[in-house]
Amino acid sequence: MLNNWLKIAFINYKKNWLSTAINLFGLTVGLTGFMLILMHWNDEESFEKWNPKKDSIYYFQSYHKKENDYGNNIAVPMAKRAKEVIPGVEDYVLFNGSGIGLKMTTKYKTFYQQEGMTATESFFNFFPFKLVSGTYKNALKGEGVIALSTVAAKNLFGTTNVAGESVKFDGKNYVVTAVYELPKENSQIKPEFIINPVEQIKNDEKNWGNFNYGCFFMLKPGTDLSVLQQKFLKDIFEYRAKLDKDSEGMTPQQYLDMYGPTDSVFTPLDEVKLHAKASWFGTPDFKTIMILFTLSVLIVVLSAINFINLKTAQASQRAKEIGVRKAIGSTRSNLIVQFLLETFVICIASYLLSLALTEILLPGFNKFFGKEMKMDDWHIYFYSFVMVIMVTVISGLIPAMYLSNFKAIETLKGNFARSKHGIWLRNGILTLQLIISSFFIIGGLIVNQQVKHMMNKDLGYSGKQILIVNFRDSNPKPWLKYERLKTEMSRIPGVAEISYGEIVPGSNRSSTSNVDFMDKSIQAQHGSMDYNYLQFMNVKLKKGRWLDPNLASDTIHNALVNEAFVKKFGWSDDQAFKNEIRPGFDSIKYNIVGIVKDFNIRSLRSKIEPVIFFHYKETDWKKMNVYNIQLKIKPDDIDGTVQRIKKYWSGSVEPGYPFDYFFIDQRFAKTFEKYQKQQTLFTILNAMVLMVALLGLFALSSLMIEQKLKDVAIKKTLGASDGILIMGLTKQFLWITLTAVLISIPISYYLMSEWLKDFAYRIDMPVWPFITSLVVLVILTFAVVSIKAYKATKVSLVKYLKYE
Repeated sequence: MLNNWLKIAFINYKKNWLSTAINLFGLTVGLTGFMLILMHWNDEESFEKWNPKKDSIYYFQSYHKKENDYGNNIAVPMAKRAKEVIPGVEDYVLFNGSGIGLKMTTKYKTFYQQEGMTATESFFNFFPFKLVSGTYKNALKGEGVIALSTVAAKNLFGTTNVAGESVKFDGKNYVVTAVYELPKENSQIKPEFIINPVEQIKNDEKNWGNFNYGCFFMLKPGTDLSVLQQKFLKDIFEYRAKLDKDSEGMTPQQYLDMYGPTDSVFTPLDEVKLHAKASWFGTPDFKTIMILFTLSVLIVVLSAINFINLKTAQASQRAKEIGVRKAIGSTRSNLIVQFLLETFVICIASYLLSLALTEILLPGFNKFFGKEMKMDDWHIYFYSFVMVIMVTVISGLIPAMYLSNFKAIETLKGNFARSKHGIWLRNGILTLQLIISSFFIIGGLIVNQQVKHMMNKDLGYSGKQILIVNFRDSNPKPWLKYERLKTEMSRIPGVAEISYGEIVPGSNRSSTSNVDFMDKSIQAQHGSMDYNYLQFMNVKLKKGRWLDPNLASDTIHNALVNEAFVKKFGWSDDQAFKNEIRPGFDSIKYNIVGIVKDFNIRSLRSKIEPVIFFHYKETDWKKMNVYNIQLKIKPDDIDGTVQRIKKYWSGSVEPGYPFDYFFIDQRFAKTFEKYQKQQTLFTILNAMVLMVALLGLFALSSLMIEQKLKDVAIKKTLGASDGILIMGLTKQFLWITLTAVLISIPISYYLMSEWLKDFAYRIDMPVWPFITSLVVLVILTFAVVSIKAYKATKVSLVKYLKYE
């Protein structure tokens, strides 16, 4: 019986070769997209799975109700007190440096080692990398010790058995206490060396307002996260409020409402990559993964719809076969199993083809996302095979039940093609397919428009030809280094102007603190800078004046602010000049002497934050944090000037260190890469959807028009013109297209409005993509269907009317 079913299946595949090819193509493309996106998602979810303690380790984030924002930092005394007073907290590890580089010297060589981090002594209790040499006991306890990865050990010593050896950097000697091997599995935490910032921790251990550290907590088994959050609020945040001298006259709740944080979030270690609210290691983006996965599933759904449509449209060709089989005793269940088998053969063939196609496309996909994925995870095969089974059941069961319901007497009487059975089903499924196609067209156009809007937006500054060079060596007085370099580098041919600014567009490096006025407080970014920095960046002055090097007060208590700062306090521009503010980074009050136009520092996805600009000498700790020099390059010989700067820097400023530089406009452009990739992916998926939908429409229209050839012959005999016949054959499909687009408009409007909400600077919802979708689908539908309709008008009248 099985052999007989397969023979019948292959006869029908051959007879309807076009629809068979379209089904194979559509399912192959859909399953390939599904597998690639599934691999991407699975790869993102696999981070930190290697860690045997992952179920006990949680990443700390804070929540600020007033700003409706999450932070990824904590203060040293908060973490310390949490371990002391909260029963569920077993241990903690703090870190405040990742991706750092140091020039290290051993008795063998000097080498600049990158990708290091600073962490407290319990680090290896949380991240038990494979130990190669030395011991983890007290490996990071106290000053003067360092742990190296096997890579760093080989770079410095040529071997990995180096525990007890000495390394020198920053003028101090460090003893290698441990050598470890980093995990080969996915991890965001892969430091090539680790040092404990003992002195820094000691200076910050009583500073409750210095949120300079990331933190992982190790929780005891059975700890209730909701209870932990409540205790953190009461025993940590409210405790801090009572200690702060600024809390006089306030209740702890009033203090938290003003200064925050107001709540905490604890994310499991292996969920940080995708599901953390805020992360030290990069912005989580689970939403994009889900959008891509949903779109890939929709393509598979479209392919399944094609299958259903084509199978039901072919019903008339199988009617007599079914009638005969029923007449000789075949049961309805036997027929359903037979038709499901025919569907499964197509699906399994598509599955095998999609595996091959995925393997071919994977290198390009890896390059696009910067990954190294391989098809060696059984989950990929399992879930894609489950998808094949689901497609088989869904796309096979509907036509199978429809076909198996034919009555033997009815089908054996005559021409089943004239029956109206199945039309409602085909039309309904075709409408669903076109709804999905319309959504992809609308969504693709809106995504393109939003990305174009961001690319063309006036950023409020000009970073053109501005080169930034970051300091590498640890100068004890970095502001003096900057001032010396400013004088010396201005003599380099091609350098037009020099300045310094703490806030660099496109860079994540920034610090914030509260700024108070009377009973109100806001969070503002710090903008320590040289006198000319804002003019250097071509930022526009809205009102007031710039900082003046001839006024001593401009290095004591005067500042500029941006428009967002003034707006956040609810002032008018004139009121801002009359009010004295007290920033959290200083103990004195500041006067506002100028207001500048807002300009974008971060991605255009984020709103412009309040910023206070002040000279770097106004506070001792800000001049100690001067970390770059910025040079405006003359346009006539940019490459030559960069080479001269590099030669000077590597020879006279930081010999042995890499020349760490970038152009501001190029760095800020990187903030668009994510959205440009989304745009590219949406365009590719859009093309795939339209291709699958149009091929399915062509095959379906071909089958349906073939069923009407006798009607066409009769009408032609009665004198109908080709144009009338073509319109008669296509108008049904045009009405379906029109209905589908009208249904898709509110759905697309809602979904794309939700997507646009993620952008602080977004387009108003345009009307033209909805109109374009209607026009494009109507034209394509007419073009696809009219080709077959035109051929139908050329039928042989004798062939179809000789028996009438």
